[in-house]
Amino acid sequence: MKVIIIGGGQVGAYIANLLLANNCKVTVLENRAEVLAKLKNDLPESVIMAGSGTDPKHLEAAGIGEADVVVAVTGVDETNLVVSTLAKMEFGVPRVIARVNNPKNAWLFNTGMGVDVGVNQADLLAHLVVTEMDLTNMMTILKLNDSNYSIVQIGIDSSSPAISKAVKDLAIPQNALLITITRGKETIVPNGDTVIRVGDNIVALTNEENRKKLYDLFGHAVR
Repeated sequence: MKVIIIGGGQVGAYIANLLLANNCKVTVLENRAEVLAKLKNDLPESVIMAGSGTDPKHLEAAGIGEADVVVAVTGVDETNLVVSTLAKMEFGVPRVIARVNNPKNAWLFNTGMGVDVGVNQADLLAHLVVTEMDLTNMMTILKLNDSNYSIVQIGIDSSSPAISKAVKDLAIPQNALLITITRGKETIVPNGDTVIRVGDNIVALTNEENRKKLYDLFGHAVR
């Protein structure tokens, strides 16, 4: 998968490192000289490119024509929206993800502006607070725009009924999907034969209805 990240600050650099660790092809586009200098300490130089994400020529040079995903994570909402519109409308990128810095601007981050997923940090924090109050072993990582679907993380402790069971033997709800399992330093893409162990952290895609079913399956019964 080829991913172009616009914005090489702390968020952009962190995402780039995660994607590189999962064998993605990554290009980070950044136009601030001081940030570019710091990036060279955090990322391989081969993935760093000087340029503006709002300039179509720079986007083309970064390989946007072959990109599967564009992630706009600058600290300026206006920039992230321009990047998203160019990526989707001009270059037809299949998946565009944009960071929302000011919650008041969240309504602008929609499909009409080219945004498939707008990451509203304030909204995400609010969901995390509510989720942690209700489900101590499950937290929301990302709420997807314009749907009731979320990406959640489930911690498997010693009381989980799923321990020592293979995924194929668990009643995974039809509209839920296990994405990854983190086991120590290992990241596993689960299949039917993957066995759940104590200490696993599962990342899953689910809607609100199946969120409770997943919690029943991997955690404790929901009251």
